[in-house]
Amino acid sequence: MSFGDEHGYGDPARSAARTDDGFGGTGQTRTRLPDARGGDGYGGGRRPARGSRSLIMVVGVVVLLLAAIVFANRGGGEDPTPGAGAPDGASNPTAATGVKPVTGKNGTIPSGFARDEQGAASAAANYAVALGSDGMYYKVQRDAIVDAVYAPAVAIARRGDLDKVYSNADFLTSIGLGVDGRPPAGMTFISRTNPVGSKVEKFGADSATVSVWYSALFGMAGEGSTNPVSESWFTNTFELTWVDGDWKVSDFTQKDGPVPVGRDQAASSAQEMADAVQQFGGFTYAR
Repeated sequence: MSFGDEHGYGDPARSAARTDDGFGGTGQTRTRLPDARGGDGYGGGRRPARGSRSLIMVVGVVVLLLAAIVFANRGGGEDPTPGAGAPDGASNPTAATGVKPVTGKNGTIPSGFARDEQGAASAAANYAVALGSDGMYYKVQRDAIVDAVYAPAVAIARRGDLDKVYSNADFLTSIGLGVDGRPPAGMTFISRTNPVGSKVEKFGADSATVSVWYSALFGMAGEGSTNPVSESWFTNTFELTWVDGDWKVSDFTQKDGPVPVGRDQAASSAQEMADAVQQFGGFTYAR
């Protein structure tokens, strides 16, 4: 998430505090990638509880480092007031509205979003995908993502903060990656953000606040994986600034949920999951 993060930023002026019922959460901001879990959890729909001290220590390290990712990615502040950009707090539709999607790209990330509410929502959804991708674990790709997503005044500071987190050897080891950020031979590392919907909280000529609700896939796919791919749900609230003809991130916060009730489906095998990730590429345009 990343944060798998995953996975914000700077010290821009923050919007008014959001009430606890904005997205069904507690109002507290927490950012974390799914916890690394011991054992190969692909054999069934439910994973047995594990009480080993070593597992607890590993999970503790991951949680602490994921918390570091939050502060590396964002500045302090409070959540915005919900529903400010839509009548009665209603969610904005995600269906096509007749406005053509952007055709430009900044590297692999869409760019040139419209200077309206739909453009801001589209930018936020695409930036959530980029910031939650496995590219964040590789220095060259991470720098390119940061430069494409963040406002120039924020990008330099974010680079240094994110480098400290994503190059942490203990963190990388705890999720099954090598110190170079690469997975072991025969394994496929997965960190993918899947936006479900967006909501414009505030909108102005030069700034916007947009929340993106998404599911995140995170883990290591392959036979013998000790950190099998799992799903988590988060909401990122992005502070966007209009800079040089495009929307850019100046800050964001993240919190858990809303989380749907899971169906009693058997988990796929490690090989099936690895094959699916390789066969089904992520979307290049999120909304």
